[in-house]
Amino acid sequence: MKNIGFLSFGHWTPSPQSGTRSAGDTLLQSIDLAVAAEELGADGAYFRVHHFARQLASPFPLLAAVGARTSKIEIGTGVIDMRYENPLYMVEDASAADLISKGRLQLGISRGSPEQVIEGWRHFGYQPNEGESDADMGRRHAQVFFEALKGEGFAKPNPNPMFPNPPGLLRLEPYSEGLRDRIWWGAGSNATAVWAAKLGMNLQSSTLKDDETGEAFHIQQAKQIRAYREAFAEAGHSRTPRVSVSRSIFALTDERDFAYFGRSKDQDSIGYLDANTRAIFGRSYAAEPDRLIEELRKDEAIAEADTLLLTVPNQLGVDYNAHVIESILKHVAPALGWR
Repeated sequence: MKNIGFLSFGHWTPSPQSGTRSAGDTLLQSIDLAVAAEELGADGAYFRVHHFARQLASPFPLLAAVGARTSKIEIGTGVIDMRYENPLYMVEDASAADLISKGRLQLGISRGSPEQVIEGWRHFGYQPNEGESDADMGRRHAQVFFEALKGEGFAKPNPNPMFPNPPGLLRLEPYSEGLRDRIWWGAGSNATAVWAAKLGMNLQSSTLKDDETGEAFHIQQAKQIRAYREAFAEAGHSRTPRVSVSRSIFALTDERDFAYFGRSKDQDSIGYLDANTRAIFGRSYAAEPDRLIEELRKDEAIAEADTLLLTVPNQLGVDYNAHVIESILKHVAPALGWR
């Protein structure tokens, strides 16, 4: 395990029990947690994107702000729903955030997951082409985005521009060199992991995936990762791809930990993402450090991945979440080969 970061869903609710009672609370605390995680030595600060929900939504202002307040930690998403995105405008936003962070952006994108509203992407002005599903549309947007990140000119210049143009066709600006190698696809199935590998994207695999074999979640996820790596190699890409997995992991080291997570479920569960998609949800891990190390060593997908993202309970506040991250980095991660 080379890299360990956190993944925040950015929940907020106007409840007296919540440490994040507004969108402003969540945004500002997300920045503070990234700063704290960097000081603790964590490798990444990642944020989930959900529309029409009391969670983090438009990611690029947050990513740029985190980039301006930190200097080392990777900054990413897990994931942006491409059904909602204008891929060319997104190239500009992503490139600007990457330049502000001096090349630390690790951008997770996907075709999306179940939503708060019915066909929410239609409200953003997008709809599938004839014969397309919404998932097809999301992948199409992703391919346009990924292609435009090459930085090649494609737009015919105005012969009488307001400002002088460089010669030839124009590309989107700003351009951030190297960002294209730091795009990750959030794959929920083996087939989409292979699709991403052929394009040359990195792989993000979450705490759920399509239940394709009936085996334990970590075994299915490990097989997905192996299929992805095999397809990446067969496609002839020149670089080594990166793979991340997400987990809910809590080292029980004090009374707060036992109170919050001492009764966490320790087995996978089955559910349905829609009427036709049976999914398997990975278990949570919560135990004292020695036992936690033993359990995590048996997780085949963690062993296959190079990056582990710890899902954090952001509504419990910055101080407690920093404690959660520090407990893993200090008491658990070294035994799993971190650094």
